[in-house]
Amino acid sequence: MNEKLFIWQFKAVSVSVRLVLSFLCILFRIGFLALGFRTCKTKGPNNSNNNNTTTPKYTTMEAYAEFTHFIVTSPSPFVAHVEINRPNKLNSFHEAMWLQLGALFNRLSADPDVRAVVLSGAGNRAFTSGLDVKATSEGLIPQEVVDPARQAVKMRRHIAEFQASISAIEKCEKPVICVLHGICYGLAIDISCCADMRVCASDARLAVKEVDIGIAADIGTLSRLPRVVGSLSWVKDVCLTARVFGPDEAEAVGFVSPGQHRHATKADAVAAATGLAALVAAKSPVAVQGTKELLNHARDHTVEDSLKYTQVWNAGALQTGDVKAALLSGLQKRKPTFEKL
Repeated sequence: MNEKLFIWQFKAVSVSVRLVLSFLCILFRIGFLALGFRTCKTKGPNNSNNNNTTTPKYTTMEAYAEFTHFIVTSPSPFVAHVEINRPNKLNSFHEAMWLQLGALFNRLSADPDVRAVVLSGAGNRAFTSGLDVKATSEGLIPQEVVDPARQAVKMRRHIAEFQASISAIEKCEKPVICVLHGICYGLAIDISCCADMRVCASDARLAVKEVDIGIAADIGTLSRLPRVVGSLSWVKDVCLTARVFGPDEAEAVGFVSPGQHRHATKADAVAAATGLAALVAAKSPVAVQGTKELLNHARDHTVEDSLKYTQVWNAGALQTGDVKAALLSGLQKRKPTFEKL
């Protein structure tokens, strides 16, 4: 008798569990359908009804006042806009600037009030004309005879420090959208290759200029550009000739996001980038930061290695409450809010 009762209870529990699981599956499907419906109706940055020419309202981010070579503002919730601030010198970089750039992006990476970053140059003439060769060379040329091996070690350390500063953009946990406008030479390509997305004003003039000053580009272009565009022939063309190319060519090879290559003015390009950044910043920061990390890992590893890395990453990330928040917002037809990360 007891055995029959136990079997009956076990079957009842099994049926209950199945019903609960079925209900949860239905709930998840409804949630995702609702989210998909709302996403289709949302006016994104490329929607014809969206006004990209509206100048964003900027709020100064006082926590970044120490970075004197850059202007850091917030045009939208959880969005930071970084401007290279040396317009009288075409935003060219000297050593103090690139060291500050690395420290700035390391700070942004850990800032819970930032979920996406827009990077542009101050003024209308240039994003950056590259390295201020005269200022940078001071102190590197020995005034007396130095052992070549020791001088080589000093130079290697200097290059490594420079590379690390620029790589901080790529390593930033927050997506970075680069606005290319005006003159974009040399270091401009190094920097923009580190960004996650690139948009372009119609006046942008781009070039990998290093061979014209007698050096091979050593800060990242030769390592990253082939991975960004996928055409080694085109990469060798622009790197070996140092020729200038424009927005149409940049978009055609995939260097600039599709449809983001002919903004009439710098202001339009910045507004478009800010719209993209705001769209990203409205998503779950757990999901966004995880997506960037997993995509960057996949770029540098095999599919098998990337799948294993994703398993480990999501074993922790899937425990977030952001999934519930996103699903409920879809069911309740409201915009989701997510805790700071």
